[in-house]
Amino acid sequence: MTQKKRPNIVFIVADDLGFADLGCYGGRDARFGRVSPVLDGLAEQGVKFTQGYSNSPVCSPTRFGLMTARWQYRLRGAAEEPINSKSRGSTTLGLPPEHPTLPSLLKDAGYRTALMGKWHLGYPPAFGPLKSGYEEFFGPMSGGVDYFTHCSSNGSHDLYQGEAEQAQEGYLTDLISERSVDYVQRMAPGAREGSPFFLSVHYTAPHWPWETRDDAALAQEVKSNLFHLHGGNIHTYHRMIHHMDEGIGRIVETLRHEGLLDDTLIVFTSDNGGERFSDNWPLVGGKMDLTEGGIRVPWIAHWPAMIRPGGISEQLCMTMDWSATMIDIGGATPHTNYPLDGVSLLSVLTDSQAKFQRPLYWRMNHRGQRASREGDWKYLRVDGNDYLFNIRADERERANHADREPERLAAMRASWEAWASSMPAIPPDATVSLGYSVKDMPQR
Repeated sequence: MTQKKRPNIVFIVADDLGFADLGCYGGRDARFGRVSPVLDGLAEQGVKFTQGYSNSPVCSPTRFGLMTARWQYRLRGAAEEPINSKSRGSTTLGLPPEHPTLPSLLKDAGYRTALMGKWHLGYPPAFGPLKSGYEEFFGPMSGGVDYFTHCSSNGSHDLYQGEAEQAQEGYLTDLISERSVDYVQRMAPGAREGSPFFLSVHYTAPHWPWETRDDAALAQEVKSNLFHLHGGNIHTYHRMIHHMDEGIGRIVETLRHEGLLDDTLIVFTSDNGGERFSDNWPLVGGKMDLTEGGIRVPWIAHWPAMIRPGGISEQLCMTMDWSATMIDIGGATPHTNYPLDGVSLLSVLTDSQAKFQRPLYWRMNHRGQRASREGDWKYLRVDGNDYLFNIRADERERANHADREPERLAAMRASWEAWASSMPAIPPDATVSLGYSVKDMPQR
């Protein structure tokens, strides 16, 4: 970087948000008004990526990629789809403390670091945010918790301050926002003096159970099954997104009030594609799928000192590329024994029309899925069937070119297999955890 002042970084991650849930990505308005005015404003004053992906179509594998800026497949814990509460006490199913991470590398480079929100990368005592580079942590360790009781799917309380459980009243989305605002306020004096901070804000919204601020009474109703299979609707879902958007607004206003907004990079995304009530239009599929609806996610970046307003980028990218970008702009040095797989997007942030070749690859134990994206084309395998789609022409993946272009299919399949051969194989004891099936609702 040429500028002398390193930015503060706020990395906001929603949970199971659909590609088109936000207004700026074509989302419908909810009954109470616009769903995401704050995020829409950040996109308008920053850059919006239309071809951005998550590292996985399910939560914890993506978070391994986010934390390490490397293919998540390199670590055993990421083979779980996803890590579930049965892994409590495991010494293998989590992010190894010795592995360099985005926060640890930035911390070594002089950043203050904190995570407010969801961890989902293994349970104490073997794993935890404070063991992986964060100086402060407030949030749940598991994948999903009730918004009011803060209990996980096995009924145990799961809200932590640092490494100690902390019982606290309140709606979890608001608690995460409040702690984030407090952190910015506490870090502001140092940031103004040249000591930047890295704040991860990992909401559980709009992940199940389907509870708004006004639905505390539902907590007892869903405590035996947080998947909340009998409840929810699009209106509740929209309100959950809006609560998160309001909290992000408070963080933005705090940055502005403290005089830090211009020199802060804010990045927003989702850990994977949407679930039951989400809007992925025009994409097909959702969470757990390698069709576009499971992995194409919003990516918004706002940084007034460096990013021109109104940018729209078609650059192919995925979660770990953003982690590599933050390591780059933070002046951190990757560990030589853990070279990054992510690629910095700094050139695109400074010029939204800039593009470079970026092949992307995925694999899933679930349904034997595999996928790759090269330019306009996508190779996909589901349940043993191979497909070839031109994504620029057919984002819904309905027009299969496999028979029309067998040579392109063969080349992309060979490229995927060459990449896969460089990754550890999926262990035979890796688990796939599905919360519901066609017995609960029709397939998408």
